[in-house]
Amino acid sequence: MSDHSASSKPLLTTIGLMSGTSLDGVDAAILVTDGVQVAWRGPSLTHPYPAATRTMLRALLDKAAHLDAHDPQVLAASQAVTQCHAQAVAALCVQAGGLVPDLIGFHGQTILHQPGRTWQIGDATALSAQTQTPVVHDFRSADVEAGGEGAPLAPLYHAALLQGQKRPVAVLNIGGVANLTYLDPSGTVLACDTGPGNALLDDWTYQHTGQTYDKDGALALSGTVNKAVLAQLMDHPFFAQSLPKSLDRLSFHKGLEYVSSLSPADGAATLAAFTAHAVASTQLPHPPEAWFVCGGGRHNPAIMAALRSCLSGTIQPVEVLGWDGDALEAECFGFLAARSLRGLPLSLPGTTGVKAPTTGGKLSCANLSPHRLWPCAALMVQAANRPPVDLTAISPTICPAS
Repeated sequence: MSDHSASSKPLLTTIGLMSGTSLDGVDAAILVTDGVQVAWRGPSLTHPYPAATRTMLRALLDKAAHLDAHDPQVLAASQAVTQCHAQAVAALCVQAGGLVPDLIGFHGQTILHQPGRTWQIGDATALSAQTQTPVVHDFRSADVEAGGEGAPLAPLYHAALLQGQKRPVAVLNIGGVANLTYLDPSGTVLACDTGPGNALLDDWTYQHTGQTYDKDGALALSGTVNKAVLAQLMDHPFFAQSLPKSLDRLSFHKGLEYVSSLSPADGAATLAAFTAHAVASTQLPHPPEAWFVCGGGRHNPAIMAALRSCLSGTIQPVEVLGWDGDALEAECFGFLAARSLRGLPLSLPGTTGVKAPTTGGKLSCANLSPHRLWPCAALMVQAANRPPVDLTAISPTICPAS
């Protein structure tokens, strides 16, 4: 539990959890925050999904639109996801020297995301019981119900960390789906999904090599981009849509049919180029002077080279800023969990298309001892006693990491 005595405002030691559309596992990260200040970015880890869980989840993606929450396949997958998240929390607490977190931000595993509907599986009540910690979850539903896309949700955390950075600037996250956060000199925050990230390339690589991803970009780098097929891939109505906009992992899955006649290497090279060209097609007010890249895609030299050929400005991994690009999204959900307790917005009109700045999240506490709620209660009491929040204010203070 955090030592809050050094601050007049309660700070929570959170663990943020994120399992993205790449389906590779659970990222877990420690963040000390009150949802406005980021006082410390702590240790992190990735807990891989077992092969059977990954296979189960990948199969579920194809069926999710036609299933309900009580379907045995969904329940089994939800139980497996929850267990992996509980294991990730336990491992991170051990890694951090026996840490006892105040709060967990649990995103869950997305199995469906489409206009008007977003679905993340995972049992927050069971996770709270197993970890003996309050859990904030269901971060996206309130935004969707208020007319938003429900994604992306990382922009407010990116904006917090980018305070003082020269603008215009962008953070590009390349997971299964790629998304960006854009900040311009006026303070405007815009965001959207840009198109496929690693998902198509991962699936193509698995089909042809049995490997779950294109390690070090080896397959893509050995091939040649087929420009005619790339043009077909880019001829999609999504790219003509204005911001904000969002995608499901399978939104571009038919793209695999376009590359089906290519060799494994040329198909991989073309899909890596597709990810980059999709980013370049995003209509922003001004070209960013710098792009900072996080997510698994930054480890793929073929994707990074394609980005540098398509975009103006510098393109660098977020590590040049002192961030951990593998932990960033997990940290984000620790940050958003604290914001949820305070009733602060998690999304803005410019990030999800929601009509007004909107909070979200639900709190689950499964048979916890009252003392386990004290830190969260202190933050919530402070929020209840504060003057009304200006929901348009989105300039969190960043304390130096120690």
